[in-house]
Amino acid sequence: MLSFPVLPMKATMKPAAAAVPDSDDWAFEVKWDGHRTIAHIVDGTARFQTTAGHDATDRWRDVAGIAASVGTDAILDGEMVVLDADGRPSFDLTQKRSDTTTHPAVFQVFDVLQIGDNDATGLAYTDRRALLDQLVEPGSHWSVPAFTVGGGAELLAATAEQGLEGVIAKRLDSTYRPGTRSKVWLKLKNRRRVELVVGGFTSGSGNRSGSFGSLLVGIDETAARDPEVARALTDPLAPDAVRFAGGVGTGFDTNTLAQLTTAMTARSTTECPFDGVVPAAVRRTARWVEPTMRIVVDLAEFTNGGHVRHASFVRVCST
Repeated sequence: MLSFPVLPMKATMKPAAAAVPDSDDWAFEVKWDGHRTIAHIVDGTARFQTTAGHDATDRWRDVAGIAASVGTDAILDGEMVVLDADGRPSFDLTQKRSDTTTHPAVFQVFDVLQIGDNDATGLAYTDRRALLDQLVEPGSHWSVPAFTVGGGAELLAATAEQGLEGVIAKRLDSTYRPGTRSKVWLKLKNRRRVELVVGGFTSGSGNRSGSFGSLLVGIDETAARDPEVARALTDPLAPDAVRFAGGVGTGFDTNTLAQLTTAMTARSTTECPFDGVVPAAVRRTARWVEPTMRIVVDLAEFTNGGHVRHASFVRVCST
């Protein structure tokens, strides 16, 4: 029998849409952008654990009612999410939430590892999903999301249109292997490309000591014409303002580092061009530049604070 904690099975990252399996041997689920969580239901009480095996029961107390709904001892795998005002999962809200009333959690249950004394990890994915559908009645703080067999590329495209993180592909015959990362599960993530303005950079270290660490980027009126960027603004931009949107520290080759360093040195200024709050840790090594250079950035999303998340440099679009 399994017991607390159980390390979850993980998927292998496949970043490109071209990697979506084109076969009816695969099931496809929406990838929920939250906190991976294992629920241990014992004697009518739910105990929750993190991916690393730490106890998170108090953090998800608003989901405790799932134990009574299931009605038997079980171990469930899923994702704890908090929805934003548009009904989309928000990692930022999930990470920072402190009020269960304002930001209630929803446990998206997508697998079952054990029911009573019966270990389900050796069963095929389709068999485990059938058991899960019988076991978990949807509630206000938990649900069993649907999956499709085949049609992965179409589902991935649909998640991109809805601003969701992506898709998880799982072989129909895959068993559950706790604590492993397997190629029978694939993580297919959507990425967004947006245009932002450069307003500074941080000092580099190590092999970047002669260039920079991160580009400091912002949102101006031109960038805000992109709906994806506009959604990141917590309040309207003032005329001619540039709202601080975080740093971009990856995606540069040696030539690009040199070219950008030269271009920014020519635009050097002592005045911070951003109207938003720039964290003190960034300001300590920041050097400001006139916000006349625009770049294309590939990112996972904007946080609720309007900062880029998992951003990577793509190219300069104007200088």
